[in-house]
Amino acid sequence: MTMTETTHTTSPNHLIHAIHPAGVARTTCPAHLARTVVTTTVALLLAMALTVPAAHADPPGITEDSSPPVTIDPHNPGLRMVQGATLAPSKVLNIKSIVETDDGAERRQDTNDNVTFALQAEVLFTKDSAGLSPDALSRIDTIAAEIKKQHATGLRVFGFTDNLGSTAHGLTLSKDRANAVQRELAKHLDSSVTFQIRGYGEQYPIADNSTEEGRRKNRRVEVSFPRTGS
Repeated sequence: MTMTETTHTTSPNHLIHAIHPAGVARTTCPAHLARTVVTTTVALLLAMALTVPAAHADPPGITEDSSPPVTIDPHNPGLRMVQGATLAPSKVLNIKSIVETDDGAERRQDTNDNVTFALQAEVLFTKDSAGLSPDALSRIDTIAAEIKKQHATGLRVFGFTDNLGSTAHGLTLSKDRANAVQRELAKHLDSSVTFQIRGYGEQYPIADNSTEEGRRKNRRVEVSFPRTGS
């Protein structure tokens, strides 16, 4: 196919410069191109703004019951629904209440079924260690008091790290730290209390590992137990 190049100037806003097959006229308008670029850019920005990051999954062993507490009769005349409308499956919405200290070192999360305490590794241990610091003892004692208040008999003690270092090291360190917290908790609780102790390494982050602030939050030990409503 024969290609020809033509350039035409018609006005300050219209510069035609196109390579096209012989005998076929093609015009390019800078103003039109600008509108196209702007439209494409806006569309991309909107797509980015509307993209919601995936929620972090809870570690295995932590479950929330969403089954409805009562049965609703969809044919009950007292429902007063629009003609032809039907009821969606009923369920209980799990509302989370999260209280965090100003420095983020300690966080408490309450849901319908569970109470979870998360303590940053920096307030519990020295760097890259599973030895408890003096400050850790008072914080663990506070958690033990809440466990007694809730009459909890089964506890989950899970350790986590950030994504720095090797996976194997993270798994070992997180398990050792969970063990250290469990041993201290056991000193304050009845011997009948049972424990699940796990180290998950970098799995199940609660913050962005690409920033130091996020990594600090992810380096943590969580103590959770079923709530009793006390």
